[in-house]
Amino acid sequence: MKIGYACINMSLKKKFRTCRVATAEKEGVPKLKELTLENLRLTKEIIEWNIAHGIYFYRISSDIVVLATHPVNTWDWAEDQDVQTICNDIKALQEKHGLRLSMHPGQYSVLNSPRAEVVENTIADLNYHATLMELTGATDMILHLGGKYGDKEEALARLMEQTKRLPAKILQKLRFENDDKIFDLEDVLYVCEATGIPACFDIHHHYCNPATKELSALLPAVWKTWKQGEVPKVHISSGKEFPTDRRHHDYIFPDDFDRLIHYLNGADVDVMVEAKQKDLAALRLQQYIVER
Repeated sequence: MKIGYACINMSLKKKFRTCRVATAEKEGVPKLKELTLENLRLTKEIIEWNIAHGIYFYRISSDIVVLATHPVNTWDWAEDQDVQTICNDIKALQEKHGLRLSMHPGQYSVLNSPRAEVVENTIADLNYHATLMELTGATDMILHLGGKYGDKEEALARLMEQTKRLPAKILQKLRFENDDKIFDLEDVLYVCEATGIPACFDIHHHYCNPATKELSALLPAVWKTWKQGEVPKVHISSGKEFPTDRRHHDYIFPDDFDRLIHYLNGADVDVMVEAKQKDLAALRLQQYIVER
């Protein structure tokens, strides 16, 4: 079992860089390249820190390439030799240490939107993620099912239709996750079984938005959505003030992890920690696992 965390490393106390559209318009591609290279170097530094501290699972920030899909960015960043050099270094680390790297497009990537321009922008964003993932050796692109838009069945049908039209480079990496408000784990399984996309199980989202069936009945089906030889990916977080609080706590409560282990029933998975203290939370959970 690999324990991972998302994007920001609290121990290094460094932030990913970005800029306003106005700045990009004024300073052009050189500014975008400068900031992007800084972000890639920080990503490599974080991954090296992770390896030194026994963390072999990490979610790469979506903000690496600055304004990646905005029209102001006319730079063919994926073909830039400087970008490729750092990405090759990251991929070499991934291969040497057996790292699991993932990405998670943000809330504005909604594949089942009834608005064509939103879907078009979403596909552009997914393509950006897939391209960066190919360069760095990342394997898992996590996406929620989207919105209900007044008709849940129609929204799911639209999602499945759009999914089947995606380019292979996206489909190979895409995984659908249950969310904490709209689509539960049963909905995710319905879509995943119809499209061949693996299902990513989030246990905190399940507490907030439970399915009608018991997890003991659902999780074996979740594992079957993954290809032979692939290790399923699950998410864990603890509610900030109470178990169904959608806000994340700084750390993972031991009881929440014990509950996850109970439901896993011996299944081999990798666990992404979604907690405010990021690497510190992952390290604390790893220590708890050793001592439990």
